[in-house]
Amino acid sequence: MVTMEFGRLEKVDLREGWPFEDRDFTPWLAESPNLALLGETVGMDLELVNKEQPVGSFRADLLCLDTDTERHVLIENQLEKTNHTHLGQLVTYASGLQT
Repeated sequence: MVTMEFGRLEKVDLREGWPFEDRDFTPWLAESPNLALLGETVGMDLELVNKEQPVGSFRADLLCLDTDTERHVLIENQLEKTNHTHLGQLVTYASGLQT
């Protein structure tokens, strides 16, 4: 019989690793290995198109391409609990990009 050993998940303060979303987390997430891991987790092959993608007078965090479907993927990251403001931003960005 094969015995597997598992580790324990630990709750950590995300702000210790990424004090600022725009200056720390967004650039980290945009790095190839991190974007690939996110893509693998959600079942997409993500390729970065642009960081801080201009959309009218706003800026979307990351614009990516799912290379399997050739569809754009918009990422608006947030380190805290989600809220309706970020959903509204995504709708605004998606309609502004029309991709």
